Amino acid sequence: MVTDPIADYLTRIRNASATGHKVVSIPASNIKKEITKILFDQGYILSYKFLDDGPQGDILIALKYDPRTKDPVIKEIQRLSKPGLRKYVGADHLPRVINGLGISIISTSKGVMTSKQASKLNLGGELICYVY
Repeated sequence: MVTDPIADYLTRIRNASATGHKVVSIPASNIKKEITKILFDQGYILSYKFLDDGPQGDILIALKYDPRTKDPVIKEIQRLSKPGLRKYVGADHLPRVINGLGISIISTSKGVMTSKQASKLNLGGELICYVY
């Protein structure tokens, strides 16, 4: 039994990219689908597909690698807010990851988005993860 499904999602991506897998399959949920869309929009993954087979469904993610060096595009993906210790930030304290080169994903009252989008909308929320 997985007690933190988002941490499991991030760990599956981290492990698959570290071992050079091209595709990773992850059990689906609405928040995982939103995080996947953000990773695709920001250029961290190559593509994704939502499969609706079974009671829960799956997310297939095609990982992205540098064509010259074969290194994964996602260097680090780190969970911030955990079930035992939630981390919230206000609109005036949104984090910058590696001076703007990475992204932080935040769950706000208007949905899941990057910290840059939340800053434009003047929203705070729960910090989900850093990606760079």
